[in-house]
Amino acid sequence: MLEVDSDTFAGEVLQAARPVVVDFWGPRCAPCLALMPHVEKLEASCADTVKFVKIDASRNRRLCLDLRVLSLPTYLFYRNGENVARLAGGDIRIQDIEEQLRKVLET
Repeated sequence: MLEVDSDTFAGEVLQAARPVVVDFWGPRCAPCLALMPHVEKLEASCADTVKFVKIDASRNRRLCLDLRVLSLPTYLFYRNGENVARLAGGDIRIQDIEEQLRKVLET
């Protein structure tokens, strides 16, 4: 999964030609680390239609504040440069991400 930061966020997410799932994670966030392998498998299965990127929240605090990312993990869903959905909190399951992604792709 492509790692982005505040310098590359606009180019990789806001200007992307296809929908983007942004995974905000932290190296000490157990739910983040538990979900990561599942999200990477989802990325592999959707590689032609969806772009996945991850942001280390501990290294990008200003970007997190600007995007109102206040808890980890947080997943933001973008389409045409706009944030169209959000999932946040330690109780997120891979099924929740898949369901939200389906909704984003349907609209």
